[in-house]
Amino acid sequence: MKDNLTVRQLQLLKVLIDEYIETAEPVGSQVLEKKYSLGISSATIRNEMAALIDKGFLKQPHTSAGRVPTPKAMKFYIDQLMEEKHLSLTDEVRAKEEIATHKGDIEGIIDEATHGLAKRTHTLAVSALNDGSTWHAGYASLFGNPGFSDLSVCRSVFGLIEETKKMHELFFERLEFESPVEVLFGEELGWRFFEPVGVVARRFNAGGKTGAIGVIGPLGFDYPYIIPTVRYFGDLIEELSV
Repeated sequence: MKDNLTVRQLQLLKVLIDEYIETAEPVGSQVLEKKYSLGISSATIRNEMAALIDKGFLKQPHTSAGRVPTPKAMKFYIDQLMEEKHLSLTDEVRAKEEIATHKGDIEGIIDEATHGLAKRTHTLAVSALNDGSTWHAGYASLFGNPGFSDLSVCRSVFGLIEETKKMHELFFERLEFESPVEVLFGEELGWRFFEPVGVVARRFNAGGKTGAIGVIGPLGFDYPYIIPTVRYFGDLIEELSV
């Protein structure tokens, strides 16, 4: 079995993460029993959740009876379990047309792509070049997201955006880009109040400069949609910067 998980544990982990992405709340056994056709009792679900905690895939917040996925679980879900949901062809064409109006202007292309990514993902979108230039759009999405109800988390994210040095560290030091789109979680960064934060980014080359575009949001991103969308906008920047 994948990562020593049984078939039942794989099924349970997938639906639990799907539910967590949808609600941004700890997930309890009764919710899973009632909402999903798992064919097992609430007690059995709790036992399997305990096994997934032991294996490092789930954790239990102190104030809740529910469970939340760990960064290990989210990366496993992204690599092994999720099914990507791409932009519609109409939306892809529209996004390309919007960015193409800036063809020949590298900074204009990146700025338009950043705003386009924020609009289509309803997240905070950020871009940076290795020369220190940065772009961002979609601030309002932070306040409307239940995963960011803690103002300390919002302040930390805003602080990141305002510090060029920290943005550079995130995009060009901490993200390794071993795959076309990289995912990084706040726990891995070790920055204060970043534990509930997720980052999805793609590196690109534009006009001879190295850059990255991505989104910053809650750990429970809609990864099946976010990942291919970030990839597409990075592709557009490279294509239209030639």
